[in-house]
Amino acid sequence: MLYMPYTAIQFTVLHYLKTLAAGSSKKEDHLQLSPYLSYFSGAFAGCAATIGSYPFDLLRTVLASQGEPKVYPTMRSACFDIIKTRGVRGLYAGLSPTLVEIIPYAGLQFGSYDTFKRWMMAWNRYRFSNIGPIKPDDSLSSFQLILCGFVAGTCAKTICHPLDVVKKRFQIEGLERHPRYGARVEIQKYKNMHHALREIFHAEGWPGLYKGIFPSLLKSAPAAAVTFVAYEHTSNWLQYLLN
Repeated sequence: MLYMPYTAIQFTVLHYLKTLAAGSSKKEDHLQLSPYLSYFSGAFAGCAATIGSYPFDLLRTVLASQGEPKVYPTMRSACFDIIKTRGVRGLYAGLSPTLVEIIPYAGLQFGSYDTFKRWMMAWNRYRFSNIGPIKPDDSLSSFQLILCGFVAGTCAKTICHPLDVVKKRFQIEGLERHPRYGARVEIQKYKNMHHALREIFHAEGWPGLYKGIFPSLLKSAPAAAVTFVAYEHTSNWLQYLLN
């Protein structure tokens, strides 16, 4: 319920912006765009997708952070309790730092993916030019697309992970926990994103800003690779049907 609308909105907005900039809906024309436009389009698409699916992101974090035994048995009960105690705005707690995170994250992910694709295509042209005209075009293999997506996802997550840590701290503020874990998570501990970054760094150092980086990479890098490959093959198939 989080990733389906998020991915759908993200790639729809991304494709629309690239089509608008290139004056064509064909992917080969999109690759001719300036790298800066790739970064900008990715950042804007990430913002739109985040706003459209954010309540599910917050509920996921709350359900994962409540410990055992559970306080909220279902997503519905968590949603109603958050609205009751914090209002509808509670479903968008941490949205500002999330948007600040997603701008560089989505921009880096999509921009670097397009950059790596260009490099891989150039390498293919060089490699096959030495052994004759075996490859008829610059299309990349599935493995090459997976590699580009994996590296792009790794770079984006590594650079932007501290902002993700701050986002999750805001999301679990006031979270009700079972008595064995103590009281609720302190409310209004951080005034804003800059204050949160500074407090976490002073209290926990650099390791505090990169808590959970390895499991996060184990999730995000392969997910980015699979998502990009699925998108490439699906868009190729749809373009083939339309032609």
